[in-house]
Amino acid sequence: QVQLVESGGGSVQAGGSLRLSCAASGRTFTSYGMGWFRQAAGKEREFVAAISKGGGGRYYADSVKGRFTVFRDNAKNTVYLQMNSLKPEDTAVYYCAADGSPGITMVEAEYDYWGQGTQVTVSS
Repeated sequence: QVQLVESGGGSVQAGGSLRLSCAASGRTFTSYGMGWFRQAAGKEREFVAAISKGGGGRYYADSVKGRFTVFRDNAKNTVYLQMNSLKPEDTAVYYCAADGSPGITMVEAEYDYWGQGTQVTVSS
């Protein structure tokens, strides 16, 4: 079992920045690729970013490329999502997830463990 706890959400004006954190406990953190997803009100959950076990591989959704950065600190068992130049359309509940399979994936169904989510609200 892996327990994931997100933090760092909040309210910010358009153009601002937030950094989300996801602290993992349980099994060896470096055994998991990590992903960030988000779900806006009335919409399905969507992929945001993913990072490989060692941190060398990263994927981003087209909607966040150039604005968001995913990185991890394996010594702290934590993955981060740095969000810059935020837009109102970034408003959502953000979830981190852990994937124990080889490689790196953008596919929600391939993630094994999920956090409870943290709300991000961007006002115009």
